[in-house]
Amino acid sequence: MRLDKFLKVSRIIKRRTVAKDYAENDRVMVNGKIAKPSTDVKVGDVISLRVGVRQSSYQILKLTENIKASDAKELYRIME
Repeated sequence: MRLDKFLKVSRIIKRRTVAKDYAENDRVMVNGKIAKPSTDVKVGDVISLRVGVRQSSYQILKLTENIKASDAKELYRIME
């Protein structure tokens, strides 16, 4: 699955265009490497987002094309 689509489906970022902008501006890393919006992600990958001075990391637990908003948090685990 594409990185920008996963960020949108998991509701980590609300809109796919915003997720694409983040990745194009080097604010998203996958497994420690700067990622493009089209980067393929798989179960077990760690996504790091930089928003201002704050950095958040998420580990992918499951991939799916569609999911209810209430179940979206089951797709990832927040890393500390």
